[in-house]
Amino acid sequence: MTTPPRNPSSSMVVLIADKFSHRGVEALRGLVGEVLYQPGLKAGDLPAAIAETKANILVVRSTKVTRDTLLAGERLSLIIRAGAGVNTIDLASASDRGVFVANCPGKNAIAVAELTMGLMLALDRRIVDATTELRQGTWNKKKYGTGRGLKGQRLGLVGFGMIAREVATRATAFGMEVQVYKPSGVDHELAERYGVSATPDLETLLRTSDVVSLHVPYSSATHHLIGEPELALMRSRAILINTSRGGVVDDAALVEAVKEGRVRAALDVFEDEPAAKHTPYESPLMAHAAVYATPHIGASTAQAAEAIAAEVVRIVRGYTLEGVVHNAVNVITDREAPYTLVVRHLDRVGVLASVLGTLREEEVNVQDMHNVIFTRGEAACATITLESRPSPTLLERLRGADEAILAVELRG
Repeated sequence: MTTPPRNPSSSMVVLIADKFSHRGVEALRGLVGEVLYQPGLKAGDLPAAIAETKANILVVRSTKVTRDTLLAGERLSLIIRAGAGVNTIDLASASDRGVFVANCPGKNAIAVAELTMGLMLALDRRIVDATTELRQGTWNKKKYGTGRGLKGQRLGLVGFGMIAREVATRATAFGMEVQVYKPSGVDHELAERYGVSATPDLETLLRTSDVVSLHVPYSSATHHLIGEPELALMRSRAILINTSRGGVVDDAALVEAVKEGRVRAALDVFEDEPAAKHTPYESPLMAHAAVYATPHIGASTAQAAEAIAAEVVRIVRGYTLEGVVHNAVNVITDREAPYTLVVRHLDRVGVLASVLGTLREEEVNVQDMHNVIFTRGEAACATITLESRPSPTLLERLRGADEAILAVELRG
């Protein structure tokens, strides 16, 4: 009786430290040895949880992953952010520890775009205030029948990633004119495809837009991207929408602009938003009727949750079965290796080890390696990218080092 081959992923442990789709959890259980679903974990709990569970893969959404967590995870090799941004993960420490970090870009784009349009419409028509008065028993058609309307208004999108493109599609359907600013520039073909125009700089966009919607990640470069000087550039009574990240807007400066009646705002994110899902919260912004807001729910729809879960499963499948990390954010992808070594060989134990050992003797650094097996499983081909050129002597040594090596070719 033959023993079936052991599944390398059968010993892997996945720890899910945030709320996650039930179907996603079940799908992961079909891929790895153990899935631990602990959505109640906080950032401070993670180091102990990682050490205790000996998790290989950590899945988080909003829970912060600190250096302490990474130091505690001796077996931790992959962190997946079940969402788009990775600003809650200590990328530097992950890279230092050789831990992959991946995310799920674009899977919540439609959800955020829908909320963006909802906030825009709600503020223009004052839907929340009208509903509140009706619930209090007041019919005030005169007061709330003065909405400006979106058709013909100019929408300025700051950033033009997947979410902004979904917003552009919906805004165009509402008859809005859409213009875009992106620091690195907007591809002409992409702009044409979405029916938008590009502005040369942020100042131009702010001066010429009736509605400004922010769709950029939070970083040192985008911290207070919209502050007092930028708010002063906006048209009188223009609408500012932020469904990106807290900190992209200077909330204190926005309070003053709203208080003076210069701008209106619709927000899903704040600089000082709490980590807890349900807790008392006060913000000076909420004292003004010209501000509409939601508690960071842009990506929180059932459809988005399922799409993100499916992408997490795809990442885990690629990692456990193929050794590939889809959507990795902390690996170098644009480094061009000047030399490529192609080794065709018989698929036998120790062949590649001898090749790598020979390269090491000459201190030739390997940057990447990919090995494929041909049908029938007899032969294989290894493609190895190198930082420096191996000597002719080394190449000859490789060709004659093992009868299992069929051919050696250097490219570059």
